[in-house]
Amino acid sequence: MTTQTLRPPAEATTTARRTSERRPDSRPAWLFLAPFGVFYLAFLIGPTVYMFVVSFFNTSIVQPGLGTFAGLGNYAEMLTRSDFWSAMWHTLQFTLYTVPPLVVLSFVFAVLANRVQRGQWFFRLAFFVPFVLPSASISLIWIFLFTPASGLWPQFQSLIGLEPDAVLADTSLAMVGIAVATIWWTIGFNFVLYLAGLQDIPRELYEAASVDGASPWHQIRYITIPLLGRTTTLVIILQIIASLKIFDQVYLMTAGGPGISTQVALGLITNTAFTDYRVGAASAASVLLFIVIVVIAVARQLLDRSDREA
Repeated sequence: MTTQTLRPPAEATTTARRTSERRPDSRPAWLFLAPFGVFYLAFLIGPTVYMFVVSFFNTSIVQPGLGTFAGLGNYAEMLTRSDFWSAMWHTLQFTLYTVPPLVVLSFVFAVLANRVQRGQWFFRLAFFVPFVLPSASISLIWIFLFTPASGLWPQFQSLIGLEPDAVLADTSLAMVGIAVATIWWTIGFNFVLYLAGLQDIPRELYEAASVDGASPWHQIRYITIPLLGRTTTLVIILQIIASLKIFDQVYLMTAGGPGISTQVALGLITNTAFTDYRVGAASAASVLLFIVIVVIAVARQLLDRSDREA
């Protein structure tokens, strides 16, 4: 019995050969991505894995190796330390002070700037320029503004007949002063995001609403806000994460003082690792802060998804 081998038709073979010839070569793309991938693994993924591992050991920067195994001892210690919970509360307090104004004010300013017919570039520049300045420059500017007797803020208070406040030296006002400086510094980023989202909304929708007699407020309420839902979700999540990772402004403006009234989570982690030389305990605190950030981000995403489905 002769077995006959089935061969594909000549046209099918030619088509397959042409398809393989037209298929783009992905090797150049991987070569371009390789440097970023190396840095991503070396400076983000690697340290993150090391943080999780070290959190279970009594690691110190003055001793070689991981040190003795501590299990969950570092986590138990952090969860029972009053200064850890104080730092977490100050971090949450800063987040509550900054996130709502940064979302609402950036939206309002973007709506107003979007209605400007000429010179819109000036508002983009004016709002975004502070964001590109380093945190050290921003901190020095606001330290000068809040300096008692010679700062612009105390002079303004004296001008209107109020008793000048030493904002950064007052335990009840220091965090507010840091929040104000942060809002002024970072509002430009959210402003640009909202302005880009506004320019993607078709003008015809506003024209049709205006013909139907809708007021500017109703246009914003029923057109602008719903169509900017995804942008608002992005702004809120990015701002919450950034606020929970606050460190620079606090370290430069108050160093966690007066006392520990502005000590935040990353400040406590830094002091534990580089002042007390306890990298293991600091890593455990970092993991706890990481869990808080992930939980809040996921909860915000789920809440936004349930609102869209409703």
